[in-house]
Amino acid sequence: MKLDQPNPHSRRTLAQRLLHESPPNARLHRHAAYPWVIVATVCIGAFMGQLDTSIVSLVLPALETQFNASLNSVQWVAIIYLLVLTGLLTPLGRVADELGRKALYTTGFIVFIIGSALCGFAPNLWTLVVARAMQALGGAMLQANSVALITAAVPPNKLGRAIGVQATAQALGLAIGPTVGGFLIAWLNWRWVFWVNVPFGLVGTILARYTLPQTQGARKAVPFNRLGSLLMPLAIGALLLAFTYFSMIPYFAPAALLLFLAFLYSEHKAAEPLLGADVLRAPGMAAGVSAALLSYTVLFGALFGVPILLERVFGEPPDRAGLILTIVPAVLTVVAQFGGYLGDRFGAKVPTVSGMTIAAAALGLMWWGAGTSLGLLELGLLVFGCGVGLFIPSNNASIMAAAPSTRLGVAGGLLNMMRGLGASFGVALVGVTMAMHFGGPSHMGAHAHVLRAFRFSVAALLACAVLAGLLSMGRHASTKGVHTADLDLM
Repeated sequence: MKLDQPNPHSRRTLAQRLLHESPPNARLHRHAAYPWVIVATVCIGAFMGQLDTSIVSLVLPALETQFNASLNSVQWVAIIYLLVLTGLLTPLGRVADELGRKALYTTGFIVFIIGSALCGFAPNLWTLVVARAMQALGGAMLQANSVALITAAVPPNKLGRAIGVQATAQALGLAIGPTVGGFLIAWLNWRWVFWVNVPFGLVGTILARYTLPQTQGARKAVPFNRLGSLLMPLAIGALLLAFTYFSMIPYFAPAALLLFLAFLYSEHKAAEPLLGADVLRAPGMAAGVSAALLSYTVLFGALFGVPILLERVFGEPPDRAGLILTIVPAVLTVVAQFGGYLGDRFGAKVPTVSGMTIAAAALGLMWWGAGTSLGLLELGLLVFGCGVGLFIPSNNASIMAAAPSTRLGVAGGLLNMMRGLGASFGVALVGVTMAMHFGGPSHMGAHAHVLRAFRFSVAALLACAVLAGLLSMGRHASTKGVHTADLDLM
C-alpha cells in the first residue's frame, strides 16, 4: 500500500513545517493601521534586547557571591551574549531572507524564552554561560529581522518615523534596565533578572504568530556562503575578545585579521555570497554603515565613561549616577520621533549631519562641564541625547532604504551588528584610555587623574562624532527606495 511506502521527501517536509509561516489575522491585515501593528510587535523584541543588555550588568556582583567565582569568570555571562549575538546577526539575516523573516523572528522569541528560563534555573556558573549563549541565539534571530520587517511593512514616506519608534523602544529598554534589575535583585533574587524576559517573550510570540505577514511565499532556500557564515562570527568574536581583554590584543587582533581576510576570500569565491555585492555597493550603504558604527561607539562610550566621572569626581552614589545617566536614553526616546520625521520629510542628510553636529557640541560641553559643575555636565548629557536621537532613526532608515528588497534581512543584520560592535568599541575606547592613564577606572584615585582621563576619552569620542557627521554630509540617501513587492502586505 502507498501508505506503507517511505516518503523520500519526509525530511524536507518536516523542515518546511518547522519554517511554516501562517498568514496574519485577515481582519487585522486589511486594517489601515496594520503596518503600525507590525512595528509594535517588532518593538517588543527591540525592548527585550536592550533591557537584557542593560539589566544583566547589575547581576554580576550577585553571581560572584552566589557561585563563589571571580569577576573574570562571571564576566563571561555578559561576554558570551555579546559574542554570539553580534557574530550571528548578519548570517541569520541572510538565512531569513531565504527561509522567511516571520519564521525566524517567531522562532527567535521561543529560543529567547527557553534560554532565559534556563538562565534562571542554572545550578552553576558555566551552565548559566551556556544558557546565555542560547539566549543570545534567540536575540540574534529577533534583531536580525526586526528592521527588515519594519522596512518591508511601512510605507517609504513613514519609514523614518517607524524606525524612530523602534529606537524609542530600544532606548526605553536601555533606560529602565538598571532600575528594573536593581528592584528584582533587591526584592527577589538574581534569577528573576532572567525570568522577567519570559512573560514579555510569550506576548511577543503570540503577537508575531497572528500579526506578522508571511515573508516566505514560494521562495526556496538557495545555497549561500556557509563557510563565510562561520568565518564571520569567528572574526568578530576574536575582535571583541581583543577589545575585552586588552592584554591579549597581540594574540586576538592578528587572529581577527586573518579570519576576516579568509571571510573576504570565501565571499569572493562563493556563488552566493553571504553579504553580496548588491548590498555593499548600494548607494549610501558604506557611508551609512560606517556612520552607524561611529555613532554607536560615541553613544555607548559616553554611557560607560560618564558614571565613572560622576562617582569618582562628583561623589555621586551609584543609584544617583544611574539616574543622571538616564537623561540620555530618556531624551533620545522623545527626540527619535522627531528625527525620524525629519528624515521622512527632508531626507537623511539633514537630521544625520545636524544630529552629529549637536552630539559633538554636547561632548564639548561635557568636556568643559567635567571640571566645573555637575549642572553643566547634565546639560551636556541632555543635548547629547538630542543629537543622537536625531541621527540614529534617519541614518538607519536610509541604510534600509538603500538595500535591495531581497536583502533586507542582510542589511538589518549588518546594521544591528554595527550596534554591537559600536557598543564594544565605545566601551573599549574609554577603557583603554583609562588603562593608559592610570591603570583603569578601578585603580584611579585622585580626582585630577580621573578628570584628565575622562577628558581624553571625550576628545576621542568627539573625533568619532565629527567623522560620522562628515560621512553623512556626502550622502543623498532617503527612504524612497524601499520596495515591498516581495512581501504579501496589502
